[in-house]
Amino acid sequence: MTEAVTRPAPGTPCWASLRVHDLAAGQKFYSELFGWEFREGPRQTGPFVRAHFGDLVVAGLGEARHEPSGLGAWLPYLATDDADATCARIRESGGTVAVGPLDSGEDGRLAIASDPSGAAFGIWQAGLHSGTEPDGRPGTAVWDELVTRSAHAVRPFYRAVFGFDTERVEAASGNEYLALKLDGRLVGGMRGVGDELPSDRGPYWTTYFSVTDADDAARRVVELGGQILRDPRNSPYGRLAHVADSEGAAFAVVQLTDPSDAVTRPLRR
Repeated sequence: MTEAVTRPAPGTPCWASLRVHDLAAGQKFYSELFGWEFREGPRQTGPFVRAHFGDLVVAGLGEARHEPSGLGAWLPYLATDDADATCARIRESGGTVAVGPLDSGEDGRLAIASDPSGAAFGIWQAGLHSGTEPDGRPGTAVWDELVTRSAHAVRPFYRAVFGFDTERVEAASGNEYLALKLDGRLVGGMRGVGDELPSDRGPYWTTYFSVTDADDAARRVVELGGQILRDPRNSPYGRLAHVADSEGAAFAVVQLTDPSDAVTRPLRR
């Protein structure tokens, strides 16, 4: 590639990946659900494939053959101009860096970390691969949301590390909800659920994928061996459902009312 790479602003969610125990089965599940096509990617941390949807590279699947089974979730990556400096801020702010920083060939530099509450996320310093900016089209990630005990408790961490400003949002569920902003632009959300947080998994990030029909997507998840965690329901920005794949990894599907508008605002409930 010789053309210039447009790098996302630091802090912007720019990529999503998932570790699966059966890579072939994972590819089959997501190919049949979203229509993704897979091609082999860098193997710095083991077998890895990239999901392609039309002209976009939308996500990655890596094999976790020797890791323990259990509840998982899609991992969002937040953009950075300097992975090493961001990792230093993570540690200084009470977080943990579990992997990296390490180079992913010429594509970029990455690390996997967690905030002080234990919620895992990735960071991505773009090289030849800049990540994917959400544009609302079906089959792509359009929103990332932290589910934690207290959004206000972890807010200082994300502000110190990524420069997020926050805005309180009234949620229909009554949960504490903070919208994450970068230079006035909404890029994600944090939902504090208190004791409603499942004791068997702890705080986690949820990635939302756009679909043309949320009810049909939820049915397909079950047909493919997954499960519905929260039934399809309406929200101010579209119809959505929380689901898990055939290995139990959680994510959400959303049928956006207005893709050009909803990807820049929090999906409140």
